[in-house]
Amino acid sequence: MMSDTRRWAVMGLVFLGILISYVDRGNASIVAVPLMKEFALSPTQMGLLMSSFFWTYAVFQVPAGYLIDRFGIRAAYTVALVAWSIACASTAWATSFTQLILLRLLLGMGEAVSPIASLNFIKQNFEENRQGLPTSIYIAGLAAGPAVGAFLGGRLLDEFGWRQVFLLTGVAGLLWALPWWLLAPRGRPNAASASEPVAALPLKQLLRSPVILALWAAVFFYSYFWYFVLSWVSPYLVLTHGFTSREMGDAVARALFCMAAVNLASGTTADWVIKKTGGSSLRWRKAFVLVGFSCASSLLALPWMSNRTTVIWLMTGAMTTLGIAAGNFWALSQMSAPKELGGRVMGLQNTIAQLAGITAPSLTGFLLGPEKNFTVAILIAGAGPLIAAASVLFGIHERGVNQLHATLALGAKPAGAQGAAAS
Repeated sequence: MMSDTRRWAVMGLVFLGILISYVDRGNASIVAVPLMKEFALSPTQMGLLMSSFFWTYAVFQVPAGYLIDRFGIRAAYTVALVAWSIACASTAWATSFTQLILLRLLLGMGEAVSPIASLNFIKQNFEENRQGLPTSIYIAGLAAGPAVGAFLGGRLLDEFGWRQVFLLTGVAGLLWALPWWLLAPRGRPNAASASEPVAALPLKQLLRSPVILALWAAVFFYSYFWYFVLSWVSPYLVLTHGFTSREMGDAVARALFCMAAVNLASGTTADWVIKKTGGSSLRWRKAFVLVGFSCASSLLALPWMSNRTTVIWLMTGAMTTLGIAAGNFWALSQMSAPKELGGRVMGLQNTIAQLAGITAPSLTGFLLGPEKNFTVAILIAGAGPLIAAASVLFGIHERGVNQLHATLALGAKPAGAQGAAAS
């Protein structure tokens, strides 16, 4: 059993790992305008480039979950981070659109391990009623990563150009690998040895579950909003409102840092309320999710804002209030699967999220057209949290989650174990 000090030290590395991954994947958004100019890319092509990361990121979610269930998070995450850092740094030498696409595909392949490893560590090492804070620390990394990337990227872009943005952030990520290798838990969870068979994933039971279908709908529309923000809000500020690279970086960084702070406060508060009241973890986390998603949909008003200060405040408000929901949503999601299947069940859900990552950048690029008009794209993205809230409200409830957990736990047992249990 891991000591409490070491457990929280690893949790700090989980935060840094996901922060690094979001800096590296977000670079294309920060440098989008000069990249479009140098390679003569249309908005549709730029959208395709930003979505290409998610092609391999989505495809490798379930294989990443299998590797983590099979070999453990220590080895899988170390190898993955080194691989994606090299891919990120190598983008500095790209000379064609094709090379950019290929490097983004490699980046997505490597980063597929990071969310599954992070959430699996939390599930294995924290009790259910204490998962709000560690999950929120993980989610804070999702916001702090692009915030750091926007803040530093805007300055590096001004001083050195877009190539150095990729080179410096890629090389910096490698510093994480050694402490992770030294501190992360060894082996794979709940297994006496690596020779034991990995439990089968009962996919049919998942597809028949209203709870899983509601979670998948919610994660798709929530993620569509999130990936629209990460991919196109920075170019929107530059192209529509005339922000400089530094002004754009500062505005996006402020909004994302606010989201990270609110996310941590929300996870901590939810844990405290659950402990204080002795109430249902699911019901309280569901309440936080509904409030956060509903408030984030205020982005719908953005097309009618022309004053730059108002635009910044509205954007910051929408992204900040998403922090109320984010950590609690993923904590809610982790209640659905037994530990033996944690990597792959979360891998499936994250695959759905990455389908939104494929769709949001590319569809937005198509919708902009030659005029680079963001109105329709913003309305579609702003509606995402409302649809996600409706899915959570009507599809996720205590009885359904309990039934799903019992079904999956039974399906996770090898055939011999099920027969022994029945006898």
